[in-house]
Amino acid sequence: MPQLNEREQWGSKLGFVLAAAGSAIGLGNIWKFPYVVGQNGGAAFIIIYLLCVAMIGLPVVIAEILVGRTTQRNPVGAFKALSKSKFWPLVGGMGVLAGFVILSFYAVVAGWSVGYIYEAAAGRFAEFKTPEIAGNHFNNLTANVYWGIGMLALFMIMSMTFVYAGVKKGIENGSKIMMPILFLLLIIVMIRGLTLEGGDKGLEFLFNPDWSKVTGTTILEALGQSFFTLSLGMGAMLTYGSYMTRKDNIPSAAVEIVFLDTLIALIAGVAIFTAVFATGQNAAEGPGLIFQTLPIVFTKMPGGYIIAILFFILLTIAAITSAISLLEVVTAYFIDEKKWKRHNAVLVFGGLAFIIGIPSALSFNLMKDFTLFGLNFFDLANYLSANIMLPLGGLLLAIFVGYIWGIDKAFSELKNGAEKLFEKSKLRVKIWAILVKYLAPVLIFLVLLQSLGILQKLLDFFSEII
Repeated sequence: MPQLNEREQWGSKLGFVLAAAGSAIGLGNIWKFPYVVGQNGGAAFIIIYLLCVAMIGLPVVIAEILVGRTTQRNPVGAFKALSKSKFWPLVGGMGVLAGFVILSFYAVVAGWSVGYIYEAAAGRFAEFKTPEIAGNHFNNLTANVYWGIGMLALFMIMSMTFVYAGVKKGIENGSKIMMPILFLLLIIVMIRGLTLEGGDKGLEFLFNPDWSKVTGTTILEALGQSFFTLSLGMGAMLTYGSYMTRKDNIPSAAVEIVFLDTLIALIAGVAIFTAVFATGQNAAEGPGLIFQTLPIVFTKMPGGYIIAILFFILLTIAAITSAISLLEVVTAYFIDEKKWKRHNAVLVFGGLAFIIGIPSALSFNLMKDFTLFGLNFFDLANYLSANIMLPLGGLLLAIFVGYIWGIDKAFSELKNGAEKLFEKSKLRVKIWAILVKYLAPVLIFLVLLQSLGILQKLLDFFSEII
């Protein structure tokens, strides 16, 4: 058992849960989840998604947090402490790199949400009579070099401020303020959607399953969403877990994190779809739902001016809580392994993330015709990190805990802080071991194949043979 280093720690379990939930709750919950639901038939997708979260999301969250708490180190240091092999620290390094790359292009989209707070407050949405006009306005904004880079810079400064202040004073205290505000604003937007005439059609769409629309692709989408929504494979949960004490109950905290993440996604779905159906918009719009369809929705609802401002504030908060976890991963690495001062690490790598993010912002204007492997810079950064690094990192983490470190050693560490669970419900603990060792690697491998586009080609090939 490696010695625990003196390092910053969370001030309370609540602080950790809110920070970790904030890491998981990002644009994926409020931006991506609703349109993925919309494109895959509503409630049937949600049910499959919840099953996937139980089979892959929760078990891997517990495993990742456990590795971090056991070693009290960053992803590279954690694997180095638990294995003599030189291979596994490279896996941790891939997680650090993935988080850094994701931050660079994630901040571009998050910057759009910051910019749209001003657009909403300035009353620009009142000018939108059709989704096409709203879409043109959005395209004009992203085509503006100064707007795109300016919003990127503003968002990065906001995110860096929390990480600069430290784990307890910055990340934890910030999460304790931002997460309740996020939840409150989302509830307000949801209630407004529920009170709109025709909003009940949105509820029916979300919670009345249509199994005829379920295909193999639907299941794969749900599987991938259950993995990506919880910030797995990038070392964020591992790093946050490293600031826990051995007295903290990991299974309990993990359940609360997964519950909050799923709850926010569902509330966001209710808030968005009740409004979308009440105003007669397209529920399966796709990625443009947030920045092109919703502005039209807000113009058509009573009180839409205020609701629009609140919505983009909560979207920005969700983005910040995720971004600070991404920056904290690389910060923790340089503090632990290179003995850097926190302030220096945040300034250097927050600044580098901004610089690397500039080509992603320019992918919508000056560099839109510049491609590598058929992808612009934004799409290439997204593909390499999200489609390859994250699922590969999650797969190797499950293999490491299940086979390299070993379930027995994992059990002995997991028991700390969760003695009552081990005494009263050994079956649940055994189920976790089975899921991590056997089922999670298989399911994450499918996520990897799906992300690379290989799985769909295999399915098409076998369907032709059959």
